[in-house]
Amino acid sequence: MTTRTGPAERAAERAAVPAPLLILGSVVSIQAGQACGKGMFAIAGAAGVVVLRLGFAAAVLLLVRRPPPPRGSAGLALALGAAIAGMQLIYPAMQRLPVGAASAFQFLGPLTLALVRARRPADLLWAALAGAGVFLMHAPGGAPLSASGVVLAVASGACMAMYLVLNKRAGARPGSTLTWGVVVGAVLVLPLAPAAGGALLRPGVLAAGLGLAVLSAVLPWSLDQAALRRLPERTVAVMVSLEPAAGAAAGLVLLGEHLAWPQWLAIACICTASTATALGRRERGL
Repeated sequence: MTTRTGPAERAAERAAVPAPLLILGSVVSIQAGQACGKGMFAIAGAAGVVVLRLGFAAAVLLLVRRPPPPRGSAGLALALGAAIAGMQLIYPAMQRLPVGAASAFQFLGPLTLALVRARRPADLLWAALAGAGVFLMHAPGGAPLSASGVVLAVASGACMAMYLVLNKRAGARPGSTLTWGVVVGAVLVLPLAPAAGGALLRPGVLAAGLGLAVLSAVLPWSLDQAALRRLPERTVAVMVSLEPAAGAAAGLVLLGEHLAWPQWLAIACICTASTATALGRRERGL
């Protein structure tokens, strides 16, 4: 479904922050947030981090947006919430993998979406280059990878691809479907709370969880939706190929997780693909 916009709305969009920069902001925010979330594992565990992240994200969005009931889009909100809940598998994946590696395997979902939706040879070329970077991320010379961690990250990536498609549809409809989707996701992960024990009741942990929710969920998901109103999801899917690079950088800076030279080569491939996608779109005036 698409929305019709008049001359005033189109002029406002042209004067607004460029859509590729919105995606870049989302990528940096979510990867920094995920690295911070991994840093909380010793206190709250992966399950506790997931509950805090989605619980506070839902509360903040409800407070700020005060959305009306999703009468005409309840089904979409439920589907979006299920995708958001599934994306949280990246946290148990990060218990087993470095942040950059987990993000690289998660990216296989959006990469597949980009390949399926590609319509021009150049789209396939940049998606293939990004894919080569993902596989270089795990070339010989790096630390051995956990098979269960890879499976969890790939499953999270499949949900991420669903999220991109569903969030674009949510952005094209009136109301705040994304907010209700986050609420649904929070309800779906709530049964994980007992696994964190009493840690979730500590004031310091609650404060950290609120900050994590804003940095890794509220801000990037809002930026995603704003960008998806102006970009096709296949373009966004290739541009978020920056996430493994941003995740590797966040893991290095915040957690001291080092990469071997093939992984840095992978980052170069991924950044090149993402930049080329953004520049190519700008040259076509889209």
